Amino acid sequence: MRIVIAEVMHETNTFSNVPTTRELFELWEWARGDATIANHRGVRDFLGGMIDAADQRGIEVVGAFSASAYPAGTITSKTYEALQDELLSGIAAAGKVDAICLALHGAGVAEGIDDLEGALLKAVREQVGYELPLIVTLDLHGNITDEMVREADILLGVHLYPHTDCYERGLEAVELAERMVKGTLVPRMYRATLPLIVPTSTTNLSPAKDINEACYRWEREPGMVDCAFFHGFPYTDIPELGVTVIAIANDDAELAKRAAESVADLIWAKRDEFAPDVLSPKEGLALAKEATAFPVVINETSDNPGGGTPGDGTYLLRAMLEADLQDACFGFIYDPEVAALAHEKGVGATIEVQLGGKTDQLHGEPIALTAYVKALTDGAFITSSPMGKGSPVNLGKSVRLQANGVDILVCSVKTQVLDEQVFLLHGIDVTAYKIVALKSSQHFRASFEPISAQIITVDSPGLTTLQFSSFAYKRLNRPKYPLDPVTER
Repeated sequence: MRIVIAEVMHETNTFSNVPTTRELFELWEWARGDATIANHRGVRDFLGGMIDAADQRGIEVVGAFSASAYPAGTITSKTYEALQDELLSGIAAAGKVDAICLALHGAGVAEGIDDLEGALLKAVREQVGYELPLIVTLDLHGNITDEMVREADILLGVHLYPHTDCYERGLEAVELAERMVKGTLVPRMYRATLPLIVPTSTTNLSPAKDINEACYRWEREPGMVDCAFFHGFPYTDIPELGVTVIAIANDDAELAKRAAESVADLIWAKRDEFAPDVLSPKEGLALAKEATAFPVVINETSDNPGGGTPGDGTYLLRAMLEADLQDACFGFIYDPEVAALAHEKGVGATIEVQLGGKTDQLHGEPIALTAYVKALTDGAFITSSPMGKGSPVNLGKSVRLQANGVDILVCSVKTQVLDEQVFLLHGIDVTAYKIVALKSSQHFRASFEPISAQIITVDSPGLTTLQFSSFAYKRLNRPKYPLDPVTER
């Protein structure tokens, strides 16, 4: 048996003013053919799981194309055309295969294309036809559309947030592809929709944890293949934005429908439990200062680069600099200009800068700061988080500044903080600090929950704020709870 694998990964925040170009993809990954396999072998991600599953099963695996960019604004039409061309030509170059396994996201948007994944899947089908099994892995923040369901045989969503089970979904994709090729699996897929959007919700805690447990119970039913709760990506202004449930059964469409509708009813019953407790940066810091066990991790959810924000927001950092703190660190703020200046002046210098707040006017004004240059690095390390463990990260010129009792990391490439590696790179042991601040919504928990005494989430104006009412949705199908007073699903 022979399969071809590929990846096109982007979570699009349509409210961002930063268009996603080919250059932003190339900053992270744009690989063809064998390089797709080399880049992901041994990595705990979707493609890494597919590769290992193929090896374990004696299946020949061929790489077609892999591209991923950090979340940002709408993908340009030129970039989309290049992505589609590379994907189709890579699949064609693979020659005769028995199945296709694709790693997509589910919340991609390009100029003139609301549903990136649906469009790519349709293009693949037009090239290879509908006889070839086509299995797709997706992020649970995917906005799952009719077209995606029509064009794919199987849509597999990660269950966990933080997404520590991407590797397992990759393993499962190849297992199911093999079953389809052998004729022991005839997937029947059903999508249940809800007039609902939910904030970023970790699956470690209720209500998302309870809903996942309901999905797992259905998966234990004879004939069931998969049941997944897709949270949707609320920062994408498209008509089909919203929460969905995808259930798959073996040649039993009615079973798939019962499972999906049952879980959807449970989500609807728990819809008010998703409402977050929102603290401002000052309120969060006040709680942290009162804590008696450390470290306390403060996550700035409203400027989460993993959701398409600029990563240079200043609300939390400004509050920290004004709070008379000691033993506090902040990792990190995106500001290539400041990082370059620090590298020019060198360790031991004192520099005067305007830090952050350079991408837009939403995430706070630049901070006028006099800071000491404590350490300089190249920003390169290997991910240790269970999410993507083994993958290389390069944040470019980076610096550890010190000011007002706070160690501040400044980097030249934006990303959310997944683990403690960026701190260690700059000589900071987070377990020795009282307060550790970072930009992320939930993914940081995979590494930081085991080593923190407390986690405090703070919110402020930003492209990933928990306050949906601050967004001017123009294309979303309405009504949608909690934006509208919907009582029935």
